[in-house]
Amino acid sequence: MGLSIDLCGTHDSGEPKQMHYPDEQENDMKLVTESSLPSDQLCFSSEENECDTNGNSNEERGLMEYGCPHYRRRCHIRAPCCNQIFDCRHCHNEAMQNSINVDKVHRHDLPRHQVQQVICSLCGTQQEVRQVCINCGVCMGKYFCATCKLFDDDTSKQQYHCNGCGICRIGGRENFFHCFRCGCCYSVLLKNSHACVEGAMHHDCPVCFEYLFESTNDVSVLPCGHTIHVKCLKEMQQHFQYACPLCSKSVCDMSKVWEKLDIEIAATPMPELYQNKMVRILCNDCATVSEVQFHVVAQKCLNCRSYNTRQM
Repeated sequence: MGLSIDLCGTHDSGEPKQMHYPDEQENDMKLVTESSLPSDQLCFSSEENECDTNGNSNEERGLMEYGCPHYRRRCHIRAPCCNQIFDCRHCHNEAMQNSINVDKVHRHDLPRHQVQQVICSLCGTQQEVRQVCINCGVCMGKYFCATCKLFDDDTSKQQYHCNGCGICRIGGRENFFHCFRCGCCYSVLLKNSHACVEGAMHHDCPVCFEYLFESTNDVSVLPCGHTIHVKCLKEMQQHFQYACPLCSKSVCDMSKVWEKLDIEIAATPMPELYQNKMVRILCNDCATVSEVQFHVVAQKCLNCRSYNTRQM
């Protein structure tokens, strides 16, 4: 049956867990400590590495004055794939992958880890990837990751590198953990309660088909363990759809809805011709097969009492 009564989301105990995942502007946490990572994979804010924080004007010069809609940074990158210069990899992908002005055969994403050259925004010097300009000495990003080639002056995002994901995320390392079975980082609130699904984040959103692992939009983890964009889940609920698009399990506590269906079915007696008609049903929530009395409104699972069922 279709779940079509707009009561889902009113009970906190059954709410899908929501997290923020922007990649490169990201959210993530890992189970290894920072000290256990190879030195060339560590990411630093300015007070931890080459940028001088002792009143040196180069660290503050141009701070938050340069960049693009995605990052505040004081450098550009040269794309290793097409040799063109862009403010960041997102700017490249918008121009070279998502633009209708680019022929389909030439569309491509920028491989972030392969970036080798950056151009200082203040003096225009092209150089190998590093945090401090070799010519004018300006700090090109207060947060810098040598692995992801990521520069960002806005450290309020609480960026850090997740070795499990292989990319940088935002939100603070202490607020997330890396689930190696799911293959991504989840809020610590889900550490002992989420349903593990192999590679849960390494697939497209079942609604809009954007690749979730590198999505810059918020992602929700459903009770079944599958993942979906928060905005896509809200659109589903606006159309009274409360079942996971992948496995059809309920995405939230539907007990109040089932109570209303009990009342509706009791108030809607079937014609005599159908009163003894029995049908076999499969419950989408608990996977139990039952033989129940047919009703035109819905069939109720005998095991978990859910109406999220289908006839076999």
